[in-house]
Amino acid sequence: MTPELKDKLKELPKEPGVYFHKNKAGEIIYIGKAARLNNRVRQYFQKSRARDPKTEALCAEIHDTEWMVVESELEALFLEAEMIRRYMPQYNILLRDDKALSYIRIDYDSEYPTVSLTRRPLDDGARYFGPYFSSYSVKQALKILRKIFPYATKRMPMQKRATLHYHLGLDPGLEEGRTSLEEYRANLRKMMAVIEGRRSVVIRDIEKEMKTKARMQQFEEAAKLRNRLRYLKSLDQQIIFSDKEFMDISKDHALGELVSLLSLKKYPSRIEGYDVSHMQGTDVVASMVVFTNGVSNKGEYRKFKTKIDHNNDFYNMNETLKRRLTDKNIKNWGLPDVVLIDGGKGQLDAALRARDEQGKAKLVFIGLAKKREEIIVHNSLSNIEINRAELKRLHGFIQETKEFSIISLPDTSHVVKLLQRIRDESHRFAVSYHSTLKLKRQTQSLLDEIPGVGPVTKRKLLKKFGSLRNVKLASRAELEAVVPEKIASSILAALK
Repeated sequence: MTPELKDKLKELPKEPGVYFHKNKAGEIIYIGKAARLNNRVRQYFQKSRARDPKTEALCAEIHDTEWMVVESELEALFLEAEMIRRYMPQYNILLRDDKALSYIRIDYDSEYPTVSLTRRPLDDGARYFGPYFSSYSVKQALKILRKIFPYATKRMPMQKRATLHYHLGLDPGLEEGRTSLEEYRANLRKMMAVIEGRRSVVIRDIEKEMKTKARMQQFEEAAKLRNRLRYLKSLDQQIIFSDKEFMDISKDHALGELVSLLSLKKYPSRIEGYDVSHMQGTDVVASMVVFTNGVSNKGEYRKFKTKIDHNNDFYNMNETLKRRLTDKNIKNWGLPDVVLIDGGKGQLDAALRARDEQGKAKLVFIGLAKKREEIIVHNSLSNIEINRAELKRLHGFIQETKEFSIISLPDTSHVVKLLQRIRDESHRFAVSYHSTLKLKRQTQSLLDEIPGVGPVTKRKLLKKFGSLRNVKLASRAELEAVVPEKIASSILAALK
């Protein structure tokens, strides 16, 4: 251990956070989390500790350590996951499986809201929080939150009585009306506020409600609120977690490389990524994803449906950016520091034209071509001066034409990994929205062509059977329970 590192370790805080071990070349070789940074990080330098071969090899390479302090253990879990996925350090091999990521899913708007963990978030109207790298830790947190805010995990078919979990104080008991849907959703709102890190607001609300119940001599309800308050205060900082992480971006290596490479004036706190998705010019949509301080901020994502279905990605990208940069949307969403376009020269040029037409010529736009993961920069319009010294340090090279500069960097560089994450997320979000519209259109076209089936009847059918496929599978008797006999005959004739 170097004298500089020895002095640095004396400054380790007692708070939870994420630490970064680096080798002599300054490369991150391991990322870990800690409930107390001072205890955990120092363990790597205690010679008396028994270590497995992997840890022994890691410790032999550690030349420097950095850390980021967060407010809770679960925030550290999320930050650790985000950083590992971005940097893919050599010694985090066991943590590289994307399937390990978990999200909290709350089906708030359904008639029977449930809370569960899932590996894959969908655009299904539910509310998602995450990602979290350790599903075990999230499960432990949810167990404690369930004692404070009872919730259902799934709906049992034909269930008419309250489950055992209700009698244990862990379920709202919607089956027997023990808790109204309105009251249950109010509890879920409080739970989501705690997940988002707004525990103090929830505590104030519960204290106020408890005093009101006591004044009204509703002592049993007041006692329940008192117990809930006690549990909530006992969570301390360990179980406050959020689906957003706003870190000290000056320590983020990928953002630092991006600032240096493109000679940006400041760290980009808001990066927006755009992609277009369609099938031969039908159901054309575009996505806008937002990364705040280098981390995905799903609450800021937006979807665009183009006004004209057009099999022209340049036109579609141009329309999307024009709409994004209207005065109304700028007022509501603010302006990005950097815009990343999924595509090559054509897509970037179309986006830049939209930017200039909206009078926002100072915004920084770059593209990321899929084939070779090349960064595309417009020489005269992108407001970028490429730092040749940084490019050389990153072992990259540049190809220049009259209008464009094409930057190629190693796939292992931090900045490329960050831009890939943003590009892949914008692609996923756009494809998901396109698939939703495509399915909706197919469902509409089949049902709308059946004589006697209007908008009201169609809504009844889909509400009863859930999907067009289930309508096809329904028997005559099941259909006649929803629609008149004549219309049921028409549906059977058309679909079967």
